[in-house]
Amino acid sequence: MAMRVGLIGVGAMGEPMAAALLRASFEVSVCAHRRRDAVDRLVALGARDGHDPAGVASVADVVVTCVPDAPQVEEVLFGERGAARGARPGTLFIDMSTISPIATRAFDARLRAAGFRFVDAPVSGGPARATSGTLTIMVGASEDDFRDAEPVLAAMGTPRRLGPVGMGEVVKLVNQIIIANTMVANVEALTFAAKAGADIDAVLDVIGTATGANYLLKNWLPQSWLAGSQKPGFALDLLRKDVAAALDSGRAMGVPLLATALAYQLYTAASGEGHGSDDYTTVATLYERPAGVTVRTKPH
Repeated sequence: MAMRVGLIGVGAMGEPMAAALLRASFEVSVCAHRRRDAVDRLVALGARDGHDPAGVASVADVVVTCVPDAPQVEEVLFGERGAARGARPGTLFIDMSTISPIATRAFDARLRAAGFRFVDAPVSGGPARATSGTLTIMVGASEDDFRDAEPVLAAMGTPRRLGPVGMGEVVKLVNQIIIANTMVANVEALTFAAKAGADIDAVLDVIGTATGANYLLKNWLPQSWLAGSQKPGFALDLLRKDVAAALDSGRAMGVPLLATALAYQLYTAASGEGHGSDDYTTVATLYERPAGVTVRTKPH
């Protein structure tokens, strides 16, 4: 009998993740956090409509949650029709949201007290890699729980256990600290180059082979900001939420995150100008406008 997996939250990431589980021959039940149309598309692919988190959990061996932040995780787990109300004892919960490790450990304690198991498994790769089932999956779990979660996670990408519960979120926030700061550095540097009259294509070619080379410069910027697109590969407000979680965790541990605090203010300013739903490269507007330049590559 195929393992039964419930997935709660079929948004930009959750929908392709559920589709990947269906391709791997799991029995999949889903419910929307916001997007009902995604449920209909997944049902057409063979998923079961669980209607609400409790309904999804009632027919699942493993329950996956993929929602924006800790308050939404709280809601779908412990709300009036939350998954914890419908799940059977021993059910394995896997939270694939990006939230604070502090909140993650609190959810773990509450679920275990109710007779359930818990794994945190945030992801990196965006909707494109969710669609192809090649996400990087950062897992915090006991060895036994990881063993049971691994087949489900492997259908969606490459999972790696990094330590006990909470450590998946820690490592995901490490990634978000890096990309938040690296994006600002890229934008600042390329705006400087454009104002100085440099050929942006030539700059990208040269820096791509120099010590300033980075993934975002090579793979992300050419298809977003530098192409004149604000289509959200990753929405600015989602990154801002992640950076806020990193700052909260840093304060709790006594770790100064000085550059990250500045990056947070820059993303907040861009959000305040109406760019929260745009790709996070739109932080560039804070640099281009005062510099009086528009930074673009040549059409190819």
